[in-house]
Amino acid sequence: MEGVVVQVLNPLRVRALEEWLKTTSITLTQINGQRKYGGPPPDWRGPHPGPGCEVFISQIPRDVYEDQLIPLFLSVAPLYEFRLMMNFSGQNRGFAYAKYGTPAGATAAIQTLNHYQLQEGVRLVVRKSTEKRQLWLADLPASMGRGELLMVLRMLSDGVEGATIKAAGPKGKEVCALVHYSSHYAASMAKKVLVQGFKKQLGICISVRWMTSGSKSRQEEHLDQNPLNPPGLKPPVKPSPLPPRFQINRPTQLSNYLDPLPPPSLRPPPPPSLSPLNALLSPPPQYKQQFPQAVGSPGPQVRNGMAPVTAVRPPLSSHDAVSQLKWHCELYGIGVPLYDVRYHHTGPDGFLHFNYRVIIPQLPIPLCGSVQVLPGPSISSMEEEVQRATAEQVIKTMCQQS
Repeated sequence: MEGVVVQVLNPLRVRALEEWLKTTSITLTQINGQRKYGGPPPDWRGPHPGPGCEVFISQIPRDVYEDQLIPLFLSVAPLYEFRLMMNFSGQNRGFAYAKYGTPAGATAAIQTLNHYQLQEGVRLVVRKSTEKRQLWLADLPASMGRGELLMVLRMLSDGVEGATIKAAGPKGKEVCALVHYSSHYAASMAKKVLVQGFKKQLGICISVRWMTSGSKSRQEEHLDQNPLNPPGLKPPVKPSPLPPRFQINRPTQLSNYLDPLPPPSLRPPPPPSLSPLNALLSPPPQYKQQFPQAVGSPGPQVRNGMAPVTAVRPPLSSHDAVSQLKWHCELYGIGVPLYDVRYHHTGPDGFLHFNYRVIIPQLPIPLCGSVQVLPGPSISSMEEEVQRATAEQVIKTMCQQS
């Protein structure tokens, strides 16, 4: 399997980051899926940032780190804080937040660095951060007052500025609260711990979500039913079907994870010379170079009724488990992997849990399991992250079964 699992980190970029940290004596702190600089930095002399001082940065290549990003955003104005979102592999998740001392600094960053060409063919997107600072707590005990609520909130989280108790429900018998935090970061950290904290400290189960202005439209409510759309992740404005890689046309016998296998008539037989599982774990066969038939070369030899597959291996620099799994499946003629992924729940640590089932046509049974990822800035980025984690897990499963 050594030839299938590729390194997910670019060693040159990692080494450059380490050398930059030694040279500059800058300290980065890893916490809850993000790596933070400053907040404030040691030599900070400016004002404490208020609303409108933070920018959201997207379209960051996965192997670009703070050694390139922090100097770039420092060139506009002094940085109060920089947060790069990270995943398990050590790659970044494609987006970051930069906070300046004043709204003017944030505006200058947008004007200067939006669509900045970081690499050939790669341009950053920089815009104002939404900086949501309010959480909506529901399912609170009817007897809980504002003072008791504030005491519990401040025990479990930092940056609580205030709370408003509100009656909800058809008869006003449900108790909810609108909680105000000093920053988006403080509210984000609180959102990760409050559900578990209330359960541990008070023995009650509450629900926590971001408080946004306006109510959901029917269109947004319909999009919330997307199996990859966990609660709290803002769906796109216009409804759009999932990409083809997540749309699976399969026999009705496979419509449920616990359904029996399809009848033999619906299962194509595996190649007799090499089992599909061993095919993925074996070195790729060496085919002779094939020339275009247009210049009179002989056609490809047919074995077992199938012509050899001439799949093009993706470059190792892509570090993409999805492409690597697809390439091996196509190479051995066992079909393109089909992904069926559904959101399951959000853990107390903020990670989103998904159940997956990957169908490879020539394998007798689907490959099922679960993965967990951190929330992303959009549905499309979540789909990419979940599918990448699923492909990596499928490859590991095949290694264990070989």
